[in-house]
Amino acid sequence: MRFSRLIFTLLFVFLFGVQSSEAAHKRHRRSPAKKTTPARKPAVAATASQLKPIVSDDPDDLVVAARGAIVLDALSGKSLYEKNADTRFYPASTTKIMTGLLVIEAGNLDQVVEVTLEDSKVGESSLNIHPGDRFTRRQMLFGLMLKSANDVAHALGRDNAGSIEAFAKKMTLRAKELGCTNTQFANPHGLHNLGHYTTPRDLASITRTAMNQPLFRQIVSTKTAQWSTATGGLMLTNHNRLLDKFAGCNGVKTGYTIPAQQVLASSAARDGKEAIAIVMHTDKPGIWEDSAKLLEFGLRKCGASPVAGK
Repeated sequence: MRFSRLIFTLLFVFLFGVQSSEAAHKRHRRSPAKKTTPARKPAVAATASQLKPIVSDDPDDLVVAARGAIVLDALSGKSLYEKNADTRFYPASTTKIMTGLLVIEAGNLDQVVEVTLEDSKVGESSLNIHPGDRFTRRQMLFGLMLKSANDVAHALGRDNAGSIEAFAKKMTLRAKELGCTNTQFANPHGLHNLGHYTTPRDLASITRTAMNQPLFRQIVSTKTAQWSTATGGLMLTNHNRLLDKFAGCNGVKTGYTIPAQQVLASSAARDGKEAIAIVMHTDKPGIWEDSAKLLEFGLRKCGASPVAGK
């Protein structure tokens, strides 16, 4: 009896083990092989490659994000493309184009300007100048246009006209002399003020006049410059990315405030032609992509007949 039970037990274990092994084998065959996910390649950092927009020769095909825009033939002053070119917008720091123009036109650029307490209190983008600091007008122009320093703009305006109010009147008067009928300035830096506005057409005219000044042209095409103080120095870097990203770009000035949004006056020269583009109340990356489109279109059309506005 005991022997029979032992035989039965061994037979049961053997049969059960075989069935379990077969079942496991079947499950293994039914289950798909687990796929191995290849390791992701590390993200490649964005390069500083130049913008090469493909644009049509038809202005009706030119689409820009900016609420207002214009392209001029810089040599003739003719308008080649327009979008709300006579609509008023806030210029933000492109205001400094007029500030720089007036300071250069006044001359005596090696004259030293001493910073006041009022100058040093102007906020936002600044070079943190201090009361008693001394800089030449020429040096301050680099801080004005590359760093877009509001404190430097205040110092230059005060130095030029005696007060910010008097300088703003000079800015508005000079704009009118250039035929700018929809422009009014309230300060030399472009910080928001309801009574401080211009249009794409007027800003293009101001920019074109400023670019006729060799020193202004030199400054706005400069990518980096040393800013020296009594206690040390730092490197100024031009905010205009198109100097690196668009072939032939030679200026001019960026601007931004929340009410103004992104603003850019830009210029480029190729093959004896030069175009000036303005985009106002736009976004990023529109400030760069749209300006590149406009400059490319303008350089193609320079020397052609004016194109009707949109």
